[in-house]
Amino acid sequence: MNRILIVEDEVRIASFIEKGLRAEGYTPTVVADGMSGLDYAVSGEFDLAIIDIGLPRMDGFTVLQKMREMGSAIPVIVLTARDSVADTVRGLEGGADDYMPKPFRFAELIARVRLRLRPRSGADEEQTLLTRGNIALNLLRREVTVADRPVELSAREFALAEMFLRHPGQVLSREQLLSHVWGYEFDPGSNVVDVYVGYLRKKLGGKLIKTVRGTGYRLDS
Repeated sequence: MNRILIVEDEVRIASFIEKGLRAEGYTPTVVADGMSGLDYAVSGEFDLAIIDIGLPRMDGFTVLQKMREMGSAIPVIVLTARDSVADTVRGLEGGADDYMPKPFRFAELIARVRLRLRPRSGADEEQTLLTRGNIALNLLRREVTVADRPVELSAREFALAEMFLRHPGQVLSREQLLSHVWGYEFDPGSNVVDVYVGYLRKKLGGKLIKTVRGTGYRLDS
């Protein structure tokens, strides 16, 4: 089980990432300032770090620089402001392996986490095909087939379908689906999940995704 360090001082974002990683089977640890983040990052106890640029006590650039100077080679994903190209370039040149511009969807972040952990895990190449019944999702090619016939899904529909196929038989709340597919800036009162589940039912088959009243949805296992 991979251990992931989250260095983020915005409580809402840190909690969003932590809950999502835990649901995916990782062991996350959150710290809220740069100096503590550096101490944790060079401890040798983590497989990957997610580091925000704008941190108290020591900014993310300095944390990253000192990590590399102290010999820490763990993969680092930096979180940057969406409109700051300079931050992105500086982070990558400073030793970051990847970056995520804010705001982001969890589906995008977890894809980058899996990619960066793959060479360190020593495991076989990540499973690229998810199947359930006559449905198959190819994660690398972003292709979907139903009974061997190709089906066109939008990016949001694909992310939602992937979430269901990764958790067959598990009841997924609307909040879980919103945060995973639409990100931490979602409106909890929105009915967008219900709308997109309706789209998936039409495209993948109406009987596969069940409504669990008062809770959310479940993909039949």
